[in-house]
Amino acid sequence: MTEPILQADQVGFAYRGGVPVLSEVSLAVHAGQNVALVGESGAGKTTLLRILLGLARPTSGVVRFDGMPLTRGRLRSYRRTAQAVFQDPYSSLDPRHTVGRIVAEPLRGLGLGADPVKVASALDAVGLPEDAASRYPHEFSGGQRQRIAIARAIVGEPRLLLADEPVSALDLTTRVRIVDLLADLRTSHGLTILLVSHDLGVVAELCEQTAVLERGRLVEQGPTTQILGAPTHPYTRKLLASVPRLPS
Repeated sequence: MTEPILQADQVGFAYRGGVPVLSEVSLAVHAGQNVALVGESGAGKTTLLRILLGLARPTSGVVRFDGMPLTRGRLRSYRRTAQAVFQDPYSSLDPRHTVGRIVAEPLRGLGLGADPVKVASALDAVGLPEDAASRYPHEFSGGQRQRIAIARAIVGEPRLLLADEPVSALDLTTRVRIVDLLADLRTSHGLTILLVSHDLGVVAELCEQTAVLERGRLVEQGPTTQILGAPTHPYTRKLLASVPRLPS
C-alpha cells in the first residue's frame, strides 16, 4: 500500500497538569480511502482532529503528512492539501462577510488571491448559484450554510477533507443531502475524507475504514463493514446499539 497522506503515530495529548485526553493513538489515512473516527462525546475525537489539522501539537508521538513529520515549517504546504469542515454552519461563517469573500478565504491564506472563477466553481460544485457569492450567510438555511462551508474547504482543490460532525447540527432530510454531496465531491474532486462522527449511519454511507475511540484510546479499527457488521469490542457494540442511523 502507498504511503498515507496523513498519519498519527502513537499520538498522545494532555493539558498541563491534566489527565491524558489521547493515549497512543495510531491512525493512517490513505488516498482514496475515506476513514471515520467514531466515539461518544468526550472520547477525544475533536482533540485528535485539531492535532491532525495542525491546530494543536501532540504531547507525545508524531503526526506525519506525506510520510514526513508535520512541523510548523510544513503547515503552509499542508494547508494546500488538507482543509476542514466543522460542525456548526451557523458559527463557522462570518456574518459580516459576503459568501464570496468567505469562500475565497483559503485562497487568500495560501497567497493565491480571491479568484472569482474559482469561487464560482466551488459554489457550483456544492449546488449553490453563482449569485450566492454576493449574498450574506443569514440569507441561507442551515443546510445551505454547510454547503458554503464545504465550498470554502474545496475552493483550493485540497486532497484531504477533515470533517468534524459535518451533519449533526442539521435536520434529517438535510443531513442526507449533505452526505450525498460529500460522496459526490469525493468522486468529482478526488477528495479523501477523514470524518469525525458519532452517527454510524453516516459512517456506513461514506467511509471504507473506521476507527473507534473510547476515552482517548483506539479500541478497534478496520474495514467499516467489519466494524459495523461484526464488532469485536464491547464499546463498539454499545455504539451500534445506541446511535441512530440515517434511513437508506
